[in-house]
Amino acid sequence: MTPTPTDRIVVGVTGATGIVYAVRALDVLRTVGIETHLVVTKAADLTRAYETDLTRRDLTDRADHVWALSDVGAPLSSGSFHTRGMLIAPASMRSVGEIASGVTSSLLTRAADVTLKERRPLVLLAREAPLTLIHLRNMVTITEAGGTIMPPVPAYYFRPRGLEDVIDHTVGRALDQFGIHTDIFPRWDDELRRSVTRPGEDPVL
Repeated sequence: MTPTPTDRIVVGVTGATGIVYAVRALDVLRTVGIETHLVVTKAADLTRAYETDLTRRDLTDRADHVWALSDVGAPLSSGSFHTRGMLIAPASMRSVGEIASGVTSSLLTRAADVTLKERRPLVLLAREAPLTLIHLRNMVTITEAGGTIMPPVPAYYFRPRGLEDVIDHTVGRALDQFGIHTDIFPRWDDELRRSVTRPGEDPVL
């Protein structure tokens, strides 16, 4: 049976720091039964070697399908190829700039352009600091076109025990944008609020 749009998602990986987000997202998507289509830039391949002990095969084996960056004739380049949307984790400012301008020089940015034109969720874990006005304007353009800019900003209210908890929170929140619910991070509710409040301590009024 051909996967439905709700069974399939595109994952793009660029050369910005934070390839661990893509690795974790691919692992989680597999556990929840979502078919993944992976596109990795050349710079991302370098970042993988810098930031992890994973081989290229270790990364690509996490996806159901892997497409060459130069393969602009791949199914991902057509709006008739149904997907739930596209996650770019992390998203470099070069990729953000290409997507914002509509000048797509690779399968990754073409797939993002298709995602926008088909009005599907496009979520970018944008990584850069500090941001220039050019970066900000490009991100505004993508937002106006229907994309979601989601910098991987750590949350501390749930008192993460380590880097893995921080990564899971970002990945889980990113997948929420596609309607993919996971239990890999604690969600803010009365139970969590009580668990992080010291006994006898009243909220500041």
